[in-house]
Amino acid sequence: MTWPTKKLGEITEISSGGTPRTGFAKYWNGNIPWLRSGELIDAAIYDTEKKISERGLKESSAKLFPKNSVLIALTGATVGKTGILKIDSSTNQSVAAILPNEKYFIPEFVWYFLRLNYQKIKARAYGGAQPHIDQGDIKAIKIPLPPLEIQKQIVERLDKIVEAQKLNGELIQKAEELFQSLLYKELNPTGKNWEVKKLGDIIKPQYGYTASAKDSGEYRFIRITDISDKGELKDSDKKYVMLSQNEAENYQLRNGDLLLARTGATFGKILYFKETEPSIFASFLIRLNPDISIDPFYIWLFSRSQSYWRQAKSLMTGSGQPQFNANKLKQIKIPLPPLKIQKQIVEKLSAVQEYKKKLLEQKSLLKELFETVLNKSFKGQL
Repeated sequence: MTWPTKKLGEITEISSGGTPRTGFAKYWNGNIPWLRSGELIDAAIYDTEKKISERGLKESSAKLFPKNSVLIALTGATVGKTGILKIDSSTNQSVAAILPNEKYFIPEFVWYFLRLNYQKIKARAYGGAQPHIDQGDIKAIKIPLPPLEIQKQIVERLDKIVEAQKLNGELIQKAEELFQSLLYKELNPTGKNWEVKKLGDIIKPQYGYTASAKDSGEYRFIRITDISDKGELKDSDKKYVMLSQNEAENYQLRNGDLLLARTGATFGKILYFKETEPSIFASFLIRLNPDISIDPFYIWLFSRSQSYWRQAKSLMTGSGQPQFNANKLKQIKIPLPPLKIQKQIVEKLSAVQEYKKKLLEQKSLLKELFETVLNKSFKGQL
């Protein structure tokens, strides 16, 4: 299906805002929303981080744009990112506003079209450290213009997916909050007749293998950068090493192994390895081999607790590049219930983790669905 196209500058007004003088207090902390380019993250805008006064609006180049204006960042790290106003708001000079024009388009239709073409718009940017696009670039964008009724159908279809994404995000957040609440409750030794031991009494540390990572090889090479902030294995930027079976024997990972990051931004984080891909761990990681009376996943749970991090940070050495070696690790104290209770705790918290995992899988599917529907909608295939 072929629809007529027009340049955005031919069908509506496009303008940018401005910034009241920052040193003049009477221009600021009023009741008029004022948005900066860094706040544009492809989401609807219901509020802004900063506000300006009536005087600040009148005595500067700032402009008040109406609800349903589509915004696009002209400058900086978010260049090309968008938003749609659900309130009247002013902006700074790094944001272009595409004003609504009900004769030609539904605002959300333009918004979704810009999101579809984000990479093309971003590619127009010039300037290295501070990439920039001009209002003229926005005005020159050609947009298909099906009848308003079809625009409405496309917007409604995409809005339903976005609403599902929002609900999914809220459920992920609640699952994480539940996990943290249970973690504190279940691992709190107060009033419980649990032992408290140093990790050095229950684990045997082993440093990893030193090698140069390659793009291919027989074994995945797990590095400190492969551990996420939540102590989970990332699935991106995989690297590999080639080793003989004899060389790999001492460093190959088994299901349930614990790996500690001992340096850098991820210092102290512990990964619970549960992958089937043959893998070797790198030298900036320490494998923790716990006593048979300890459930490894219980140690991983403890590594997510405030108690663990308070101790880890107090033992850290090196301000520029934090170092967390095996000797430091051994000093951390861990509350230890009997193995039976450890397993009960693990079972309870694993159920929450599994629920969250399913929600994250759903998040990926919804993202894929949104991108598919977005692409097909503007090709007239839906």
